[in-house]
Amino acid sequence: VAGTERGVTEPSATFSACFGAPFMAQRPSVYASLLGKKIEEHNVNCWLVNTGWSGGPPGVGSRMKIAYTRAMVNAALDGKLDGVEFVEDPNFGVQVPASVPDVPVEVLQPRNTWADKAAYDAQAKKLAKMFQENFKQFADNVTEDIRAAGPKA
Repeated sequence: VAGTERGVTEPSATFSACFGAPFMAQRPSVYASLLGKKIEEHNVNCWLVNTGWSGGPPGVGSRMKIAYTRAMVNAALDGKLDGVEFVEDPNFGVQVPASVPDVPVEVLQPRNTWADKAAYDAQAKKLAKMFQENFKQFADNVTEDIRAAGPKA
């Protein structure tokens, strides 16, 4: 999404381990293991919130509305997502709430925000494959559970 405000019409995917690879002294798997241990030790829920693009490719879709992002974060922090129904994303395997207060249901399922469902399916599969390809460099240093948790293309 970065650059769309400056006229970039075809964004390119960039992968950075831990969102700061140049500054990480250890392999990403070390940080992944530490994060996993802390999550388990402290029994925390983790949330991935789309603050980027939705509704179609560049020129068709738009940035996620900040009001929806705030509503999602507030619902997670306030415990309003405890016990709600979740739907597994078929490409990325993440569990997505079926509803969040003050967020339109279609926003929670990215495919539903695209008028051209076939274009969404193709783009989602392409992105999943890009994740898989990028992850190959880390695969030998992580557990089978982590390898199995990745996107399905």
